[in-house]
Order: sequence, then structure tokens, then C-alpha cells
Amino acid sequence: MENVTFTLNNGVKMPAAGLGVFQVTDKKTCIDAVICAIENGYRMIDTAAVYGNEEAVGEAIKACGIPREELFITSKLWFSDCGYKRAKRALESSLKKLGLDYIDLYLIHEPYGWLKRTWRALEECADEGKVRAIGVSNFGIDDLINITDDARITPAVDQIELHPYFRREELLKFLREKNILPEAWAPFAEGKNGIFASPILTEIAATHDCTVAQVILAWLHARGVAVIPKSVRPERIAENGDFFKVRLSEKEIAEIDRMDRGSSLFPWDKGIRRPLRKLFGFFHLAF
Repeated sequence: MENVTFTLNNGVKMPAAGLGVFQVTDKKTCIDAVICAIENGYRMIDTAAVYGNEEAVGEAIKACGIPREELFITSKLWFSDCGYKRAKRALESSLKKLGLDYIDLYLIHEPYGWLKRTWRALEECADEGKVRAIGVSNFGIDDLINITDDARITPAVDQIELHPYFRREELLKFLREKNILPEAWAPFAEGKNGIFASPILTEIAATHDCTVAQVILAWLHARGVAVIPKSVRPERIAENGDFFKVRLSEKEIAEIDRMDRGSSLFPWDKGIRRPLRKLFGFFHLAF
């Protein structure tokens, strides 16, 4: 993998691509995947408290043989740990499980709970050097405005669902204006709607002699988006990390743009997140 980075709004350099370990619950599988990624040139690993694999990621970091300062580790705070004191305890727990003195990027995982108090705690953790950058995940425009209207530190990253079927141009425009880096989870839409057999993507892949996955990652990168594709298969990890060689034309980018369907592909987004917004709405807006 090429050493390509984005510079965050606080000056920290973040790799443009990394390995995501969402749903990798088997400890050995997770360790092997992380070590494989690092051996293939990956330097960013994305985990979260709720994934239940921070300890496995930590063991892989310890075993990989790469100096800590060359790695970029992301973890996330689950909404049940929102609140000033809870957030600080949650960060300490993640640091302990990862076996690290600091986390490179720490995100509020969902826009629910005592967000203002939580953000203040994260700002203080950044001041103390326990995290190098702080940000959010799954935040929309209103959520970001709520966080930033009286924040000392602007979120560095917003990690969001982003793929050819859901390109979210309005949110991306807002993030660019605020100098917040978008980062795509589920860049392959978890294989939904036959994305790997898409005629548009397969034709472009054939033109460039690459995989459909590489085309999608190259398209996201061309839009200024960081990516964290998930895989536990060594050959796929290697292939995904080699997408920087793909240079899409403006016409090809426009063709992929037209695949947009304008809404999330994940039913739980509507089935769970909307009730949670109502449940936590008071705390979300007032604290």
C-alpha cells in the first residue's frame, strides 16, 4: 500500500486508507487480519469499543514489529458511555484493552446521549495527549452543528456510511466547508444490491485491469474520502490496499456518481437509529 495521507484540521496526518475490523469477533481471526494488513503496508486500523475486539487489535499491534508512532489507531465511544465522566472512563478502558498510551483518533460512535458533555471530555483528553485527534461517527449536519456551536475543538473526522449507492453529496459539501474529513464505513455497501456485479463498476474495473473493490475505493479517494475496507482474507486485504494505482477519469467518476440511490442500504439505520434519536433527543439537544 502506498503511504498516502490526509492532513486533519489539527495538523495530524492520517492514512487515506486502513483496515476496518467491524464484526471480526474471533480473536485469532482479528489478530491475523491486522498483522496481514500491516505486513501489506497498512498503517491505520479502525476498531471500536462495541466491536469487542480492541484487545485483539492491541495484541496484533504488539506483535507486528512496527514502531507505534508509525501506526494510526482509531477507536470509538459507544453511546451508552456518553457523558463527561463516562467518556473519560471509556477512553481509559479502550487504552488499556489496546495496550496503548494514546489513541490516534477517538470518535463518538453515534449521535445520542449527553453529546456536549461528552465532547468536552474528549477535548480535555486531547489536551492531555491521550488522543491525537477527536471526531464523530454517523453524524449528520444537524448533529455536527450541535457539537460545534460551542466547541473548542472542531471534529477532525466524520465516519459515515458512504458507497456508490449512497454518496451523500450534501453532507460531504458541509464537511468540506468545515474542514472535517469524511471517512467511509461500508465502502462496498457490504455487498448489497449486487454491487460487485454492477455493469458500471465491472466495466470500469476491466478498463483498468483491477477489481471492482479497487474501483470503489479509488472513487471514494477521488472525492477526498478516507476508507477503511474490512476483510479477513489475505488476498483481499492485499488487493484492497493496492487501489491507489487506479486513476479514474472524470467521466468514470460521473458514471459511478449516477449509481446513487439517495438513502441508506441498512434497515437498522431506520429501525434503530430513529427511535434512539427520539429517546435521546432531549439529551442530544440540551446537553
